[in-house]
Amino acid sequence: MLPPLISLETPRLKMRPWRTDDREAFYAINCEPDVERFLAPLTRSGSDALLDRINSQFCANGWSFWALEEKDTERLIGMCGIAPVIWDAPFGEAVELSWRLSSQWRGKGLAKEAARASIYFGLNILKLERIIAFTVPANNASWGLMERVGMRKLGYFNYDALPEGHPLRQQLLYEITAKQT
Repeated sequence: MLPPLISLETPRLKMRPWRTDDREAFYAINCEPDVERFLAPLTRSGSDALLDRINSQFCANGWSFWALEEKDTERLIGMCGIAPVIWDAPFGEAVELSWRLSSQWRGKGLAKEAARASIYFGLNILKLERIIAFTVPANNASWGLMERVGMRKLGYFNYDALPEGHPLRQQLLYEITAKQT
């Protein structure tokens, strides 16, 4: 039996599983210069493949990276959530907190609102021991948000899927644990 698909709500956001009609809007968000600046560029097929992986995690677990919908406009504005790390990470098995927000919705506290809801869900509902997040050192906004939601910096690691010298290879690693909350 498959687990139920979980949705969350915050004062300004619906955090819900993805729908087929989200694909075009998600790809448009992925193509925004401010969004792709610190991420590997995605083609349309790459963006769709990412949503396929996220949807597979929803089917397996009932949760993953949620589609972020702004309540007042019912518009898809990005993604946020937690999902198991499925690659051989140097920090071991973990659940990752991640977000991606359309440029026009930044600076309004929405990513922080969604990240806090995701952390609460992971640590208090799922009873996870820890949640990690990572970004490139140049992404001040992302690691600043990690600190604002209570995560602590653990150090650096190299994302081995990218070649030596790639500007996105070195990553900052943060975590929050159940003991911290």
